[in-house]
Amino acid sequence: MADPTRIVIIGAGTGGYVAAIRAAQLGAGVTLIESSAVGGLCLNWGCIPSKSLLACAELAQKIRKAGEFGITITGTVTYDLARMVERKNKIVAGLVKGVRTLLKTWNVEQIEGRGMLVNATTVRVVKPDGTEMTRQADAVIVGTGTTAPALPNLALDGTHIISSREALDLTALPDSLLIVGGGVEGCEFASLFSALGTKVTLVEMLPRILPAEDEEVSALLAAELKKQGVTILTNTRVEKAAVGAEGVTATLADGRTVASTKVLVSIGRRFNTGGLGLEEAGVQLGRRGEILVNERMETTAPGVYAIGDVTGKAMLAHVASAQGKVAVRNILGHPTTMSYDVIPAGIFTFPEVGRVGLTEQEARQRGMDVKIGKFRPIGLGKAHASGETTGLMKIVTEAKTGRIVGVHLVGAHAADLIHEAAVAMQMGATAGTLAETIHAHPTMPEGLMEAAEDVEGMAIHLARRKVGAS
Repeated sequence: MADPTRIVIIGAGTGGYVAAIRAAQLGAGVTLIESSAVGGLCLNWGCIPSKSLLACAELAQKIRKAGEFGITITGTVTYDLARMVERKNKIVAGLVKGVRTLLKTWNVEQIEGRGMLVNATTVRVVKPDGTEMTRQADAVIVGTGTTAPALPNLALDGTHIISSREALDLTALPDSLLIVGGGVEGCEFASLFSALGTKVTLVEMLPRILPAEDEEVSALLAAELKKQGVTILTNTRVEKAAVGAEGVTATLADGRTVASTKVLVSIGRRFNTGGLGLEEAGVQLGRRGEILVNERMETTAPGVYAIGDVTGKAMLAHVASAQGKVAVRNILGHPTTMSYDVIPAGIFTFPEVGRVGLTEQEARQRGMDVKIGKFRPIGLGKAHASGETTGLMKIVTEAKTGRIVGVHLVGAHAADLIHEAAVAMQMGATAGTLAETIHAHPTMPEGLMEAAEDVEGMAIHLARRKVGAS
């Protein structure tokens, strides 16, 4: 009987550990190397910690609205950030333990240390105590992720000028916070800290926050954040920041200054490709420093694969997991390709954002003749019953075929609701198919049905309008 294929994976993030388990399920022998923490950025310092804290803020917001529901709560709603962080840490520790246990049950060898390629089939590991070991492999998967970039004009000191890692471990609320960067991370932290009572200023150098999202989504969320007390400065760049006795003073490109207790830098990511022996193994990098891969997740070095954020594709945890599965299947002789056409994503602001596929602007830029359908939660009985009427449901279709090419949601549970749209798109559904699918009443997904009907101007709970108008 032939020995099993041996796969060595460098990086135990959501791409690496998923790849390890899938490889073991398919009969491979697997070694998983991690220099920091199993679960990587998402589990330890990103997705899970931030959503744990956001859940605390969301619950407090609901408690504050209890009177609207006829519920009397005596006393004052206050925030204990230290206890919130303690809860967050407990959740993370439990999930990390769970992942380690899963890996153990599948007989995945787990090594703590820094892995690097000696060549395409040999990986050297430097352990925390300085000792070294090597592992031979039939194939290597690199999933080393990204880190916060080093910015000369905004040098992180971990106390006054911080990254998301430090922000997630604050145990005392800053009186004021300047967030540099109006992307997903910046907007989520703006929602979190403004909900907790911090005075938040959000600076974005582009014309709008969430520049990668649909323009209507971006505008709607900006309006909601402003209602929550967030000051938003777009078309603005921070030139420098000076730490003083009273906090940090940031100087903007136009000469204005913003004083705040802390500055949170939320601009881009740096690819973790240094010191991995990539050049020696023949792995080529792109112009941004990302590892170049094809649709099979193969690098330019035969037998070496790369997955996750380090590839510079869609930088999402669930994409890393999907890439890991694709890489493993190809290594083990099951030809598979990675498609990025239908990738749902959620932004956990107040209110949430969900998106899948093309924005209206992207579709038009590709030369598509599009039809748009829209519906707002305020037209749903369930939304009124739940007190969650803010938002937008928008469907972008190819006019000739009716095929759904993008869906964009703002509102309660948007990050969950988007998956109905993702399944529809994966199956090649048209707006007509979605419109004809009976939806339970009263529910929030009824809004997707109505938005699909609105593509042809046939939504029941919308006033009459011109067909196809946006």
